[in-house]
Amino acid sequence: MQDPIYLDNAATTYPKPREVYDFMHEFYSTCGGNPDRTGRSMAGRMEQVVSQTRKMLCELFGGDDPRRLTFCLNASDALNQIVQGMLASGDHVVTTLLEHNSVLRPLYHKEQAGEVEVTYVPFDDAGFVSPADVKAALRENTKLVLLNHASNVVGTVQPLGEVGRACREAGAYFAVDASQTAGVVEIDAKGMCIDLVAFTGHKGLMGPTGIGGVYTGEGVPIRATRFGGTGVQSGRRTHPEEFPYRLECGTLNILGVAGLYAGQLWLREQGVANVHAREMALWDRMRRGLQGIEGVVTYCADGAEGHTAVLSFNVLGWEAADVGAILDANYGIACRTGLHCAPLVHRRLGTDEVFGTVRFSLGPFNTEEQVERAVAAVAEIAAIKG
Repeated sequence: MQDPIYLDNAATTYPKPREVYDFMHEFYSTCGGNPDRTGRSMAGRMEQVVSQTRKMLCELFGGDDPRRLTFCLNASDALNQIVQGMLASGDHVVTTLLEHNSVLRPLYHKEQAGEVEVTYVPFDDAGFVSPADVKAALRENTKLVLLNHASNVVGTVQPLGEVGRACREAGAYFAVDASQTAGVVEIDAKGMCIDLVAFTGHKGLMGPTGIGGVYTGEGVPIRATRFGGTGVQSGRRTHPEEFPYRLECGTLNILGVAGLYAGQLWLREQGVANVHAREMALWDRMRRGLQGIEGVVTYCADGAEGHTAVLSFNVLGWEAADVGAILDANYGIACRTGLHCAPLVHRRLGTDEVFGTVRFSLGPFNTEEQVERAVAAVAEIAAIKG
């Protein structure tokens, strides 16, 4: 068998840049202590890396104050912080049918408890949400609009600026799930009127798993939802209100932050736009190849504009899971199949009836040769039932 091909970068990017692996190993091997909890010089470098990572990510998201860039476990954790910290009984929320379970489930639990009402805005046949539909869904008691920047199923990138301006005019707070776009597509929190950005480190930011966070704009009334040690103001009985401590408690995942630090340096050197353009050139090559195969159906993939490098498809006559298993076992191609933790997307597409889709998602280290091999493999599978 030829060398394996990894096409599951929407789940987690792999491999990471060599610089990330090397820095994490060197950093954790030579630094001890705990930031904000000791005056020892050994912890000084840790504090510097944490501070610089906050600054770089704040700049990446178009924010003003690095202290308002807070770390947590991942995007699911970040989105839970937003939902639990922003909403109160009687609030109304607007979200979409494109959302991941990281948004759907926290909101559903609040709906079931009778605490909030949720409106789910649809997406069109091309995979895009209309800002006019979001605006029409707003009510007087709409507290929060929570929008997936890019779908992890069909890869469509939503018009944040138009939605953000509508929210600002209506007095609703605007939160963005940037799981698929942080480090991939430009996010300008200030210019796009975004109040909260939830992100994870292990995808486009080129970091490891177990690290993510929230950027919170000035004046956004998010409440702390967990409390504990911060290393500062230890004499107080209540948790500090100021950022970053408001949304952080206990020891940070320092190794995860170190990986994000190295990932940001790599992205800055490469250029986020350059990396994305290269991925989309490969995506378009893959799209055209798959769409040229008889019996293959692609979803929301008419062109590369307004997309990330995510492509979902099915082979007629096959269940998605079986196609994925053959790609893995016979061709050494790693991909994702099923509902991708986004059941409402598949219900809208009708793919829930065939147990989801096959998803190819490209990353910075995929090649044209790998794309050609993947397309050829799908063609051979499709020919079996032909």
